[in-house]
Amino acid sequence: MIFASDNWAGASQEVMAALSQAARTDGPAYGADRLTAAVAERFSAIFERDVAVFLVGSGTAANALALAGYARPGGFILAHKDAHILVDEAGAAEFFSGGNRVVGLDAVAGKIAPETLSAALEESPERGVHHGQPVAVSLTQVTEFGVAYRPEEIAALARVARTRGLAVHMDGARFAGAVASLGLAPADITWRAGVDVLSFGGTKNGCLAAEAVIFFDPGHARDFAFARQRAGQGYSKNWFLAAQFDAYLDGGRWLDLARHANRMAALLAGKIAASGTARLALRPDANEIFAILSKATEARLRAEGAAFYPWRADRFAEKPGKDEVLVRLVTSFQISEAEVERFGALLKS
Repeated sequence: MIFASDNWAGASQEVMAALSQAARTDGPAYGADRLTAAVAERFSAIFERDVAVFLVGSGTAANALALAGYARPGGFILAHKDAHILVDEAGAAEFFSGGNRVVGLDAVAGKIAPETLSAALEESPERGVHHGQPVAVSLTQVTEFGVAYRPEEIAALARVARTRGLAVHMDGARFAGAVASLGLAPADITWRAGVDVLSFGGTKNGCLAAEAVIFFDPGHARDFAFARQRAGQGYSKNWFLAAQFDAYLDGGRWLDLARHANRMAALLAGKIAASGTARLALRPDANEIFAILSKATEARLRAEGAAFYPWRADRFAEKPGKDEVLVRLVTSFQISEAEVERFGALLKS
């Protein structure tokens, strides 16, 4: 019953088979191979336009380098205050951008409101040299609270960003879960809504270590290859990253894996809501669930081998009581229905 994180899950069998095949092939180094080119073409087909694609090995590298592409002297990046780039990546975005700050904004369930973004921009007037200059806004899809931005929400934020020339970055570590949940075309929640650059995640959803930075206007990617190489993310045997994405994207596998994780999350949320011993702090859109348990229930679940994380409660409207705790549970493509059923039975026991 591993609900700690989708980072705890392994890799899909198809991805591992593709890596095994890649180990028996060779070709030009540093992304000049045919498989890397084929994966770039596949991404263009998925997003229904020509895109510039750069493969990297981690989500932190994808986020930091994507944002660094828009850095300016005195620049700062706006994100919600629980964004991964602000609290989980050891200042990578600031380091690779040459010191551009990440500024945290209040947000409900991790979703920034247009009014909040507007107010933040008003605090840094265009000719106010002492305030620095905003360069980008970063949105997480799905958010760190497990809810998804709708196209109209992204578009409203993009309109505000455009008033000051900000780039719109999307941290898509769980992008597949958002697409699967919303049932929309990937283009609808990215470039059609105003997103400039996407960190497209694979590692949390079946890949071994594979992420992609996708620029929807290839002109924005002019210097990115140099930044990637300087950061040590220019892999000589790039086809091993490409092989993962080739298998991951083939036949819509990335969405099938995400749909399974989402279905297991919906099943688990139902078990929690019906348990009588726990309750949901937030209704999930994808594969992250936040629940309030009694401390006794938490101890019993852990004793039976369940893995999950305690979570800070001050970000939620629904608060735990004196003898309760708020926890995060994450389902993955590997979680079985039997594991969810056992967890539900333990809640009731």
